[in-house]
Amino acid sequence: MRKITGKIVDIVNKVVFNGVLHIENGKIKSMEPQDDVEDQFIIPGFIDAHVHVESSMLIPSEFARLASRHGTVATISDPHEIGNVLGREGVEFMIENGLKTPFKFYFGAPSCVPATTFETAGATIDLDDIEALFNLPNVNYLAEMMNFPGVLNKDPEVMAKIALSKKMGKVVDGHAPGLRGEDAKNYIEAGISTDHECFTIEEALDKLKYGMKIAIREGSAAKNFEALWPLIDSHPDEVMLCSDDKHPNDLAVGHINQLAARAVKNGCNVFNVLQTCSLNTVKHYQMDVGLLQKGDKADFCVVKDLENFEVTATFINGEKVAENGKTFIESVNETPINNFHCKKINEEQIQITDKNKQVRVIEVEGGQLVTTETKATLPSSKGLLQSDTAQDVLKLVVVNRYHDAKPAISFIKNVGLKTGALASCVAHDSHNIIAVGVTDEEITRAINLIIEEKGGVSLVDGTKEMIVPLPVAGIMSHEDGDKVAKSYEEIDRKSKTMGVTLASPFMTLSFCALLVIPKLKLSDKGLFDGERFAFVSEYSE
Repeated sequence: MRKITGKIVDIVNKVVFNGVLHIENGKIKSMEPQDDVEDQFIIPGFIDAHVHVESSMLIPSEFARLASRHGTVATISDPHEIGNVLGREGVEFMIENGLKTPFKFYFGAPSCVPATTFETAGATIDLDDIEALFNLPNVNYLAEMMNFPGVLNKDPEVMAKIALSKKMGKVVDGHAPGLRGEDAKNYIEAGISTDHECFTIEEALDKLKYGMKIAIREGSAAKNFEALWPLIDSHPDEVMLCSDDKHPNDLAVGHINQLAARAVKNGCNVFNVLQTCSLNTVKHYQMDVGLLQKGDKADFCVVKDLENFEVTATFINGEKVAENGKTFIESVNETPINNFHCKKINEEQIQITDKNKQVRVIEVEGGQLVTTETKATLPSSKGLLQSDTAQDVLKLVVVNRYHDAKPAISFIKNVGLKTGALASCVAHDSHNIIAVGVTDEEITRAINLIIEEKGGVSLVDGTKEMIVPLPVAGIMSHEDGDKVAKSYEEIDRKSKTMGVTLASPFMTLSFCALLVIPKLKLSDKGLFDGERFAFVSEYSE
């Protein structure tokens, strides 16, 4: 029997008391008051209420090794990134790898693979696949229903997926950025239970009044916490905290514990904060995760105080999995699986003719997934349009990774590059190769570095070349998480010396191909207007 003493934080009954936990067979056998205790706080383990593990660029077992250091014991994980690359086989890989650790991964069955018909994905997940996935361990929800137009228009395939989820007792996650009013009401009443895409408090309140739960997102690229944190006290029973996407270098530093600290610093009630970090998610998804109650699984963490939430130990099923920044979860030796079949490109393939017209430009904003559309007049050389660092308007290219095809070309504003090029095979949702750069020669080289490795993130600056290889589905590494985090940190730091002004340039870049988030995006098939839901010309009309 294991015994741990400290100030026990009971978020179910909203009390803190000096006490002792007696743990036996992975569960809390008893929880009793005791005067003489260690100077530490024992709290329920943190849970990420919506995350794509793949965006950490780590397989689940390595994600667990980093996240557990920060008190995280479980995640609600949507595997649609690998689903878009490898279909059901990819989702099963994630589940099987996660089960090789004590960490509690709860995966969803991807609802929208491919995400749209306006891009090339590597696989399809149909109704039969979803039913098969629902019968696997810890697959307890239908992952984010991004096709909200399909829900509103009662598309037969979409409605069949929702009906199957209800029949099998699975909740349905949502994804409906900007949806308000009657449309939001109809979307929610169709059976959609959550949304993590709210970027204003007005939008969140609108959805809350129709019965939807809101996951406040703060990841590497999308940062909505500052806009939404007051909901923690105003709607403590209907709010959860999530990262959605977390790059490895950020995950190495902190996870949901960071959001708890920020919320308390902003004046939120500590019980409400911890409720949004654990209890609400456990109840909504019916997770087998303990909440520091007698008879519960012993899933908790120990922190120095209830302000900074510096984690000194993490326990899952009574087993100490991390202590003082060190994880005890073992690495898992996995053989990579992939789906990558394109040949290297040349400069001529990414040239764009000057037609003496303005071009449409994707305008990005750091910390947001939504983009806007602007226009620009660009310089040309030998009849070909060029990037213009003076305007901060650079060429953007997407290359189909699944077979040889003509690259798609557009322009992007607010990246900040003054020299060189960046490229990534982490490009939501289909994970084709996306690149931005100052010269065609450097863009081509950055893309070809990824093609050589069959996945990764790369950088080219003159003669300098860097790449973080991602051989698992072209979007993850099976190497040690700290090693990957360090390599990614180095390439990110180098990009800032080239003029990048975005906090997370590779993550922001990855969302420039995400067609289901407004407004202007680029898929491997062309420039796409997410409000019209149609392709548009790269030239201004």
